[in-house]
Amino acid sequence: MAKVTVMLILKTIFQLINKMKKLLGIVVLSLLLCGNSFAVKIVKLPKDVSSGSKFYKSLTGKYYKKYGYQIVNKDKGHPVRAGNQSIRFEVRNGDCGRDPGSWSDCKNDRERHELSGGQSHMTKGEYWFSWSIYFPKDHKNLYPLSNAFGQFHQKEGNPVFMFKELKNGYSIVRTITDKDEDYHQKNLLNNEEVLGKWFDVLINTKWTKKKDGFFKIWINNELKYDYVGPTKSKSKVYQKFGVYRTGITRYLNYVNLDMMKKCFSEKGKTPEEHIGFRRFQKKKYPGHKTSIKIYKKCKSFYKIKEVPTTVIYFDEVRRGKTKDKVGVFK
Repeated sequence: MAKVTVMLILKTIFQLINKMKKLLGIVVLSLLLCGNSFAVKIVKLPKDVSSGSKFYKSLTGKYYKKYGYQIVNKDKGHPVRAGNQSIRFEVRNGDCGRDPGSWSDCKNDRERHELSGGQSHMTKGEYWFSWSIYFPKDHKNLYPLSNAFGQFHQKEGNPVFMFKELKNGYSIVRTITDKDEDYHQKNLLNNEEVLGKWFDVLINTKWTKKKDGFFKIWINNELKYDYVGPTKSKSKVYQKFGVYRTGITRYLNYVNLDMMKKCFSEKGKTPEEHIGFRRFQKKKYPGHKTSIKIYKKCKSFYKIKEVPTTVIYFDEVRRGKTKDKVGVFK
């Protein structure tokens, strides 16, 4: 009798364990599918606008607004480079988010709506890339805010090539490592050249840590950049594109420079803030941490409180192992 009782107890325990396993599985699945605001979802881009890579929303979840990226149509009045569709990106004041780890755009003076090809990374070899980009006629260069409209980023590392809007216009920035001596920038198109029309970007690169690497850029079929040397310092590289704004407080501090002066006259300033103020006056600009400190101290004095909206269009975003696989260059 005792033996039967023990067997029944053990059977009941095993049944309870199995039920707990099933319940735990359901909870985990629900978190992944429903409750996890950071779940990575591949964005289905039409072949009309993109091919060769899989993209997902960068810093996703509730932080990514519906207007952040949209597939738009020619018949609705939107600019299109080829075919009938293009990709429209928009970043408004306050469009900052964070990722599942420790990174936060909001805390690091940044805003963005980007698409990331992190799941279509490359390790080595030669590749071709292309895209066409359109800046509306009313587009404003928001320097000293730095607008990045595309980048080749390393997994667990820094971006190696970034396409930025710097003071003089659309530029390429190279940072193979995070060392200062590896930083290099070159203007590709002036501010006036990019407004109200499409321009085509073609890239041919070889991803490698060795000296036989290269990175070439053509703009409207004209060779604008011809770098030879290492093209990465980590193992994996992936593409991102969209709008990525860095230095939000730099812009707001700079356009409110007179009110910053009034703020310091009333509240005083630390040696660090004094140096930052002098750099703003000389248009050299302080680092992000100093700029954020100044903004927090003086924002109540500022008359201009928001950064203007940025809107751009992309089309023909292509990747291939040969030139005939990319863009309008087929």
